[in-house]
Amino acid sequence: MTITVRPGAGRNASPYLFGEEAAAVAEVLQSGQYGHTDVTEEFERRVAEFLGVRDAVAVMSGTAALHTALLAAEVGPGHEVVVPSMTFCATVQAILAVGATPVFVDVDPATLCVTDQLVMDAVTDRTRAVMPVLFGGRAIDFSRCRKELAARNITIIEDAAHAFGSRNGARRVGATGDLTCFSFGPIKNLTCGQGGLVIPRGHVEAATIRRIRLLGVVQSQAERASTTSYQVEGFGLRYQMSGINAAIGLAQLPHFEKAANTRRILWRAYQRALAGLDGVRLVDVDPDRSVPHLCQVLIPHRDKVHAQMKARGIGVGVHYPPNHLQPAFSQWRRDLPATEQVGRQVLTLPFHQHLTEADIDQIVTALGQALKTVGAASCTRS
Repeated sequence: MTITVRPGAGRNASPYLFGEEAAAVAEVLQSGQYGHTDVTEEFERRVAEFLGVRDAVAVMSGTAALHTALLAAEVGPGHEVVVPSMTFCATVQAILAVGATPVFVDVDPATLCVTDQLVMDAVTDRTRAVMPVLFGGRAIDFSRCRKELAARNITIIEDAAHAFGSRNGARRVGATGDLTCFSFGPIKNLTCGQGGLVIPRGHVEAATIRRIRLLGVVQSQAERASTTSYQVEGFGLRYQMSGINAAIGLAQLPHFEKAANTRRILWRAYQRALAGLDGVRLVDVDPDRSVPHLCQVLIPHRDKVHAQMKARGIGVGVHYPPNHLQPAFSQWRRDLPATEQVGRQVLTLPFHQHLTEADIDQIVTALGQALKTVGAASCTRS
């Protein structure tokens, strides 16, 4: 018997709304102020309070967050940035956008995250930043090498696109790094529809990022409205988060803890269901400290199993094809055996708050059927 899942449950990822977002957006629309407004600034204050940090700067996307963080850290041409190859291409594109060179490093196959030792082994005299990716929501502890990196004027810029709400010890991600970048895209643990955010180290970086996100202009919108001129004091881009997007985030934030708990329950349901499948290894996200963003397994014959699951209407995915093997980044290709092996085996299972534990049981049963089908076909050919 071929398992089919409940309509909608087979999606790889799906936005989750709590019912208050539409009214919040309507209020902004009715105000007639759609751009960067006091709603955006309220979102920044509320997120900073939630994370336990002094300041937060909202921008239009997670990629914009990475780009402005690199600029604020004065990373540019001639500099190297140590980065895992196992990440979305946006991480690498942000490095290229400032003219720096990506130095790809391997990951721990158990977590798909870098370790401090892997990073330190890649550091050279040209390294200006390291960019650990908090894959799947898992926090990374860089406390053992933080002092050495700081002594060498190397900034830790955390790509925490997956990790909003996760903890590193007793503190939330964002309160423990140098610069931390979040994404609030449609399927993130907290969504603004689209958006990003940078946690700066101090007032100077915060001011720099705020200037960059407004085309280099120093004056706020309110200040510009009350004068006949304004000053452009440096390079900048139109990276502000709109009040419309901020309103969605503000409506989501009060529900975050409930949503986080739901994601942990669903991830553990997968953990229990997958325990009975031979040859399948679940990528660990440390759900006790993390807010899981993905549920991934390492399996044999990944591409064939992927096709089998798709044929059953189950939206599996691959997060991510290794970047050092991408044509656009081939000049920086290195030998990364763990990443290349994981890149051939990793499969992302449906994971979102619309799922039930019964859905997960069906998805895992279908995965077991697909593995048997593919394994039987392989044995027949051999």
